[in-house]
Amino acid sequence: MKKIAAVLFSLGVTTVSAEDLLQPVANSFKGDWGQIKTDLRYRYEYADEEGNNKQEGHASTMRLRLGYLTPNFKGFEAYAEMEGNWVLGKERYNSLRNDETKYSVVADPQEVELNRAWLSYTGIQGVLAKVGRQRIIYDNHRFIGNVGWRQLEQTFDSVVIRNNLLPDTEIEVAFLWQVRGILSNTIQMTSPLLHLKYTGLPYGQVIAYGYWLDYDDRKDSRNFTLSSQTYGIRFIGDYPIDDRTKVLYTAEYARQMDFQRNPVDYATDYYHFMGGLSFYGITLQGDIENLTADNRIGFSTPLSTLHAFQGWADKFLVTPANGVRDVYATVAVKLWGARLMGVYHDFQDENGGERYGEEYDALLTRKFGRHFSVLLKYAYYNAKGFSTDTQKVWGQVAMHF
Repeated sequence: MKKIAAVLFSLGVTTVSAEDLLQPVANSFKGDWGQIKTDLRYRYEYADEEGNNKQEGHASTMRLRLGYLTPNFKGFEAYAEMEGNWVLGKERYNSLRNDETKYSVVADPQEVELNRAWLSYTGIQGVLAKVGRQRIIYDNHRFIGNVGWRQLEQTFDSVVIRNNLLPDTEIEVAFLWQVRGILSNTIQMTSPLLHLKYTGLPYGQVIAYGYWLDYDDRKDSRNFTLSSQTYGIRFIGDYPIDDRTKVLYTAEYARQMDFQRNPVDYATDYYHFMGGLSFYGITLQGDIENLTADNRIGFSTPLSTLHAFQGWADKFLVTPANGVRDVYATVAVKLWGARLMGVYHDFQDENGGERYGEEYDALLTRKFGRHFSVLLKYAYYNAKGFSTDTQKVWGQVAMHF
């Protein structure tokens, strides 16, 4: 290839990369008039839940997001985005909206919706104010996230104010009145959020938070049991040993209690500890995450990106009545422009007295330039005392401008 390029150069022929060819396309999507944003993603998902008399789920779906961002005018910007997910071929899976209950669940319904629509103001230095339907993501998505893994993401009808006026400090307050969920459903609530972050420490950052989730829609009283107040603190950082090696660490604790209309009186705890090492493109991590339970109610994070935690087979989207302790090890390698990851989980109840099961996860992903990516992903949950054996496989191709 190098010889061919040298010959072409000697002949006055310039080699052009795919990225160079796409740059005029990318440039055509933005200008003084604003910016058009596009995101196209095809995914095939296979789900096999043994022992529950369900047929294997096969979901072949195409997701499109198309949005327009206005130019900044005296500190004001606005954005609007539609999102659609379409089934390609026969609908052989239970989307939780299509009544195909004979199949295993793949929570990607066919739907077109208004995904985001917001107005922001940044005219005061160090302050952001944003109102409308928007993404809100805190930290590692464990408590508040957009569930970006699913084809239809989670967004929040809310007002957000972020303050960076103090040195090394970010203060963000938000107020939510409605959630647009991954099933294109709306959930009413009255929920203030407080998120504080300090980055002035030499080897890490401290985050403190308070989330008051009040599910107050009387037409959907089943959600009252999700009403909770959560207070937590998180420390995350790394310590460099040399130019290519660093130690990784995380420690987090949160306390959760019932709130407002919740009919159950409970108080639970959340613990997460991680230690790891990153060197020469390899990352090794060991984690313990414990969600306790009280009065048969487990510590809950209903607004989080749940798929990212406690295994990709999604067996613990709701914390069991005896809590759940997840002890897991992760190996990630960057190789030839790709990222490979393997994860092993061991699940028990909160005290370690009952073993729920184990899970093996694997991931291969690669980006091609700034606009394309591919992904292969696998999860196998081996049930011991909780739920049933489950296998899931994903193949995905994405393009965005």
